[in-house]
Amino acid sequence: MQITAVEGLGAEITDVDIKSLSDAEFNAIRDAFAEHGVIFFRGQDTREEDHIAFAERFGDINVNRFFAAHPNYPQIALVAKEPDQKDNIGGGWHTDHSYDHEPALGSVLVARELPESGGDTMFASMYKAYENLPSDLKEKIEGRTAIHSGKHIFGEGPDSYYNTSDAGTHDEGTQRIGNASVAEALTDPEHPIVIEHPLSGKKALYVNPAFTREIVGLEKSESDELLAELYAHVFKGHDFHHRFKWEPGSIAMWDNRSTWHWALNDYQGQRRIMHRITIEGCALDA
Repeated sequence: MQITAVEGLGAEITDVDIKSLSDAEFNAIRDAFAEHGVIFFRGQDTREEDHIAFAERFGDINVNRFFAAHPNYPQIALVAKEPDQKDNIGGGWHTDHSYDHEPALGSVLVARELPESGGDTMFASMYKAYENLPSDLKEKIEGRTAIHSGKHIFGEGPDSYYNTSDAGTHDEGTQRIGNASVAEALTDPEHPIVIEHPLSGKKALYVNPAFTREIVGLEKSESDELLAELYAHVFKGHDFHHRFKWEPGSIAMWDNRSTWHWALNDYQGQRRIMHRITIEGCALDA
């Protein structure tokens, strides 16, 4: 087995079959995951059972409340886009499950059907985002917390994303995304803006454009301005971005506490089917 760091962030792990990992190989993979934030595998020949078994070595599986589930394996969420659908799932910078009080450890995404071109996934390192923050921004966020929520994305309100955007129109009847009543029942958590990563011990920036709503203790305008500064820093941080090109047999596993990701929507008229398993995490400490 060989572990090679890739440009920007992440590591590619080669000469290994995830179906038959020794304890030593798994431990090395887990350490690489903690250190790099995202790990990539190529040429894996896996069935759904293999996908589930690999994920379960990291922890309990979080059965997704909002995505359509695999008809035979409820642990697997379907991240799908059909040729007639305009919008994709995950089409903007975000990190999954920050709207939970115990955010997910990460996700394991397996390519099942790919378009002829396009459909890459972008990743950004929140370790490097924090390391490279200007000192004045570090001072502004020191000791602060922020409120996260999923209601404006998945909820029932008239302004929620899936009620107002083209995504709602194009998802109507497809059952790709749903369960608004569950979203409305969630209580919005408060997380540190800078966390100590529970696996690596390194500091990471923990806000994201999709689910972070406001910084506690600031006026709305001040909060919006500070969040915009933090997001702009990450948007332009190309030296800590990586663009992953999917191939048949590709698997990506990302850490939701130390990365952002963005599924590019540049394959109109083509089909893309991905299987995702999300792993339970823990409460986050400053």
